[in-house]
Amino acid sequence: MLKTVKHQVEFCVVGGGLAGMCAAIAAARQGIKTLLMHERPVLGGNASSEIRMWVCGAHGHMESGIIEEIRLENIHRNQCANYSIWDSILYEKVRFQENLELLLNCSCQSVEMNGDKISSVKGYQMTTQQYHEVEATIFADCSGDSILAPLTGAKFRVGREARDEFGESIAPVTFDRKTMGMSCLIQARETIKPQKFIPPPWANKYTSIDDLPHRLRKFNPLENYWWMELGGEHDSIADTEELRDELLKVAFGVWDYYKNYSDDSTANWILDWVGFLPGKRESRRYEGDYIVNQNDVTSEGKFADIVAYGGWSMDDHHPAGLNTRELPTIFHPAPSPYGLPYRALYSKNIDNLMFAGRNISVTHATMSSSRVMATCAILGEAAGTGAAVAIKNQLSPRGVYEQKISELQNTLMEDDCWLPSLQRPVCELSAKAKISASTGNPEPLRNGFDRDLTGMVNHWDATPGAKVEYELAATTEISEIRLVFDSDLTRDSRRAHLTAASNYPLEMIEFATPETLVKGFHLEFEDENGQHRELFRETNNYQRFIKIPVSGKAKKVRLVIDAIREVNPAKVFAFEVR
Repeated sequence: MLKTVKHQVEFCVVGGGLAGMCAAIAAARQGIKTLLMHERPVLGGNASSEIRMWVCGAHGHMESGIIEEIRLENIHRNQCANYSIWDSILYEKVRFQENLELLLNCSCQSVEMNGDKISSVKGYQMTTQQYHEVEATIFADCSGDSILAPLTGAKFRVGREARDEFGESIAPVTFDRKTMGMSCLIQARETIKPQKFIPPPWANKYTSIDDLPHRLRKFNPLENYWWMELGGEHDSIADTEELRDELLKVAFGVWDYYKNYSDDSTANWILDWVGFLPGKRESRRYEGDYIVNQNDVTSEGKFADIVAYGGWSMDDHHPAGLNTRELPTIFHPAPSPYGLPYRALYSKNIDNLMFAGRNISVTHATMSSSRVMATCAILGEAAGTGAAVAIKNQLSPRGVYEQKISELQNTLMEDDCWLPSLQRPVCELSAKAKISASTGNPEPLRNGFDRDLTGMVNHWDATPGAKVEYELAATTEISEIRLVFDSDLTRDSRRAHLTAASNYPLEMIEFATPETLVKGFHLEFEDENGQHRELFRETNNYQRFIKIPVSGKAKKVRLVIDAIREVNPAKVFAFEVR
């Protein structure tokens, strides 16, 4: 008999893609005892080295919070876009997070129910040949395929809604079970001499661009071959193994075309990697208390319970994928940003079940936009923070919506999650203090908006040696400094947001820390006797959002900019004393 290891936690997350990671990390950082169960050996889901899909998000409004922390860590340490380094950073963020236990190679297989609540989930860990049973107060399904839906009886949907159900203009006239397909990607590497490619005998044969219209074209090192897609007319879960086999035939056939039937632009290139795990776009979607539809997206999602936002086009892939000669996708316009509500992150009929990622409570039309991974990541952070608020207040996830939605929103904004249309509350100590600066206007540092917005400047210009100071109303014991610097949240327009490369040319563009960030700074305080003391010093900052624990009684607290990078002046969006 195989051993069963039992775990008791407050919050259990199933699925370790970016949504599940951010959900687990967010809850753990709020002091909640958390466990993350993931069936693969590496974290990241579609963004991991096993699949290698780009981490995209809202056009023109990059996501902050945990996902930006991860991206900045990656471009600081992974200049050559190595996927093993990326994997290690994702692993590190989870494995060494206080209050968070990680189970890798552990596939969720069953649940125990108590009425309309989940009591525990059980997974089998392949590497140890053990079962792990996890009891928790709240569970989150971030598995993409929504494994907890059939196991719990949670209501869910598959396929495309009929046009009339929600009045969606881009939906089909009648309901069907068709979805977007899945892809097995490839990567190539440039060498210094010509290289042969001998395709396997089972590879598909493409000898002309007419064999794959609207897909095959001149080789482009920036291409990630997303269009090598199949499966939308099949069962996107049950038929995955069969579809993987067909996608591998496509992948090797496409590279054979580039090497042996196209021009000579790939003469020195070799096939460096082939994905054997398909990256999925769509399968089950849960039903929550609200189902977000196309009209919510186009009207900018002005929800009172906004907890995240999207901004990718409604990028509706043809369900036939490579089996159609039509365009592979239609990019229906969507505003950026548009709000996403908390009510789409918890089950309508399972009392303690939440979810985040591509499986949230949205129609197919909305999912075609909200499914991209940076959006999924901030949805995960919202779900994990929501679970923490629920547990701390002894509420169900629905109870947070009914009683504590402002607390959830304020906590997210405190942790550098931008919520369009909302203003972050500024702590009373900083709000009432006298603020002054050696140059420029420091007032935006405490206005509750941590990025510049259209027609609204929310930063202080910082040059080397510049200082900004709070003079407190009275000598006060201080415990924390909150800072937000400028990591250039418009850099997505230059593909600098990507986590790793699509191909590897000899002259590889290296990742680099955004040149807009403040590099060096220190904090000082002055006590009631006029004595100065340094609280903290950083000489090589590469993060946007920083919370610094401090200790001491202060009358004045000062931020001094010691060094910037290339952009002068650098922007500082927030400086608060708590």
